[in-house]
Amino acid sequence: MTLAPTDMLCFALHSTAHAVHSAYAPLLQPLGLTYPQYLVLSSLNNRDAQTVGTLGSELRLESNTLTPLLKRMEAAGWLRRNRDGKDERQVRLSLTEDGRALAGRAASVPRAFAERTGLPQSDLADLRDILAALRDRLKPAKT
Repeated sequence: MTLAPTDMLCFALHSTAHAVHSAYAPLLQPLGLTYPQYLVLSSLNNRDAQTVGTLGSELRLESNTLTPLLKRMEAAGWLRRNRDGKDERQVRLSLTEDGRALAGRAASVPRAFAERTGLPQSDLADLRDILAALRDRLKPAKT
């Protein structure tokens, strides 16, 4: 017997991912950010001067996806890409003053998104942990 899409875990995850992106759009649009840009900004605001490789591993983005995104963010004046002084093969990413200011304005986004879900914070944390564990079982992060 074949399952209907609405009975499949894959469909629930896929359609939820689309709903999440749609829910973030009105929160990020006033800031001029796309969802991937928001993730990069948040990561660098949390830990500046990361290498492109480290950021890609954290966000699970391949360099062919990440590099054009970073170039657009650099052109917007939100980050700088510089060769590492100790290893010229590495590119380090740092937020500019404008990037830090934008990250400050985006600080309310996680709370606003959490409120949109209507779920208690403990349920959101449990859901995040379950989804991360599933993701890691299906496709572990590259080291």
